[in-house]
Amino acid sequence: MSFGTTEYQERILKTKQSMVEKGIEVLLITDPANMNYLSGYDGWSFYVHQMLIVIDDEDQPIWIGRNQDTNGAKATSWLYHENLIPYPDDYVQSDTKHPMDFVADILKQIGQDKRAVGVEMDNYYFTAKCYEQLRKGLPNADFKDATLLVNWIRLVKSDAEIQYMKRAATIVEKAMMDGIGMINEGVRECDVAAKIFHTQITGTKEFGGDYPAIVPLLPSGEKTSTPHLTWTDDRYKKGDSVILELAGCYKRYHSPLARTVNIGQPSERLQSLSQIVVEGLNACLEMIKPGIACEEIEETWRKTIHKSGIVKESRLGYAMGLNYPPDWGEHTASIRRGDKTILQPNMTFHLIPGIWLDQYGFEASEALRVTATGCETFASLPRQLVIKEGALETNFN
Repeated sequence: MSFGTTEYQERILKTKQSMVEKGIEVLLITDPANMNYLSGYDGWSFYVHQMLIVIDDEDQPIWIGRNQDTNGAKATSWLYHENLIPYPDDYVQSDTKHPMDFVADILKQIGQDKRAVGVEMDNYYFTAKCYEQLRKGLPNADFKDATLLVNWIRLVKSDAEIQYMKRAATIVEKAMMDGIGMINEGVRECDVAAKIFHTQITGTKEFGGDYPAIVPLLPSGEKTSTPHLTWTDDRYKKGDSVILELAGCYKRYHSPLARTVNIGQPSERLQSLSQIVVEGLNACLEMIKPGIACEEIEETWRKTIHKSGIVKESRLGYAMGLNYPPDWGEHTASIRRGDKTILQPNMTFHLIPGIWLDQYGFEASEALRVTATGCETFASLPRQLVIKEGALETNFN
């Protein structure tokens, strides 16, 4: 297990308290990050249907998954083995059976079919078919939307979680520097991606890395005008700029980081944009502290860069930490106008004030922890535009 039994029990208690507030008696969890958070279960089995069931008057949750994944649940979770219930393989991708039929039958057998049942409605892993089959199988249940119920509990991290994220930060620093070091004229984009992947998984001599929830994002040239492109087998050209957005991951906990590189001397417009973004980023980091609202961070950014005439429409950042593909964000607090979430110590965010214009862009980001008096970044690399002057020379402008 990644954490001691006591920490898992505390998480279960907080979850049950939130269930009471929302009028939920039985909580059905399909988000693998929430499943991991409450049970410790960690496997690449989320491509088939699986579930963790939290019942208000039961000490432990019930895990239901594919039969061949049951031993994985035994190996990674803190749950009693009798609380691990496998479904047969003929439920997998079948035209006549569905795993939610099996779940409904189990809930009937244990007398939980006429209660208030919470489901994570807006969830990558909970399909319309899942909901349809549960409604059919549990006609007497009172279904309620439990989207993000556990995610909000995850918002404030324990000290152990913070240590995992600090390890992830050590990994992402190495991966970032290895990627930057390899980027140069004539080098293939895919080879840089391969180098980054190798470092992300290898980690350090003291601890290895896990697979991040998002692959390295590596737009180059005019493609830096958008943030979510990966790589090709094209070769970098002199004058190209490259955005690197990646994360270190340790025991499913992430520390993202973004930096921008230019091969050779950058254009004046990119140089100017980089200075604007870094100035705004620094201003935000200086003012973050417990007791302020997320929207106040965005306001600081907006006022700082106002003189430049640049407007950022997208959010400035988001809560992040424990997760699985396709996202390391927690889908709760966002750093943007109107988000009145009050910062507390040990909340963790990815502050990413990227600007993407019509033909070019610039990103510099920091993963951070709110401390008792301010904030600290997990990584410690310079934020300025990186200028690559030669095969072995890397300069932070």
